[in-house]
Amino acid sequence: MEKAYQLEFSGKKTGSLFLNCCGMSRTEPFHSFGPAIKPHYLIHFILNGKGRFSIGGKEYLLERGCGFLIPPEELAFYQADEQNPWTYVWVGFYGSMARELISSMGLSATSPVFQSDKEEEFYQAVTDMMEHNTFGIANELRRNGQLQLFLSLIAESAHIEEKGEADKADNYVRRATEFILSNYCNPIKVTDVADYVCINRSYLYTLFKNAMGISPQQFLTTFRISKAQELLELTSLPIESIALSCGYSDPLVFAKSFKQIKKMSPSAYRKEMQKGETRKNKEQLKQIEDFINKINEING
Repeated sequence: MEKAYQLEFSGKKTGSLFLNCCGMSRTEPFHSFGPAIKPHYLIHFILNGKGRFSIGGKEYLLERGCGFLIPPEELAFYQADEQNPWTYVWVGFYGSMARELISSMGLSATSPVFQSDKEEEFYQAVTDMMEHNTFGIANELRRNGQLQLFLSLIAESAHIEEKGEADKADNYVRRATEFILSNYCNPIKVTDVADYVCINRSYLYTLFKNAMGISPQQFLTTFRISKAQELLELTSLPIESIALSCGYSDPLVFAKSFKQIKKMSPSAYRKEMQKGETRKNKEQLKQIEDFINKINEING
């Protein structure tokens, strides 16, 4: 027997990450679940007491400050201790991002256990989910926000398997290019990119030169100019607006960067494009396409 408070959330289950259920339990001695499977990801975090957890033929003895993952369609069993039965909170979730997030935190069916000293934060996150339990977009956003907070607490402390130097380098470049592609329209600098991926600027420079043959600054500038080319060709926006849309607060700096790369001013490029698809225009469009394809290959 257990004293449980549980909520199951119905409705359309689509999106990158969404909460299926959550709850908290103060269990009785030997209270158990399974062996059984779940259709979604399920994470328990132990607030007090202890017990045992089995998955994939392995058994783990767990206590306060430990958590465990049950992936979808994985047979699992867990049972409270006889003398000191556990109290835990749990969340069930799914979504297109769920698998990648779990993997990035170093968790899997073969490595399902983590530790954290954030008991109060885990408890508060689940309590808030349960307090905002009624139908409505505001409460749904609130619950899913708390789910992300819950997962972030795990990410802060979960053991992540060390990767080889080549894998780590590729990951840094991938994360850096993703950041640039998402933020080129803002006035970011290379130092912002380096800070985002948590490495110094000189190391980021080395990684980009090795992977792409260009520096991070060249990559950022070239991508911004390629987006500016698209806007010059496809829209009638003023040059100043295009500059702002591509991360340049000063139109003169934008014009200088554009001319340095394209060998003509933005206004001259727009006039050239308006003449029709000359051979030169086709070559310029091919350059844009090749550049974007190169980015897609890195992020693929």
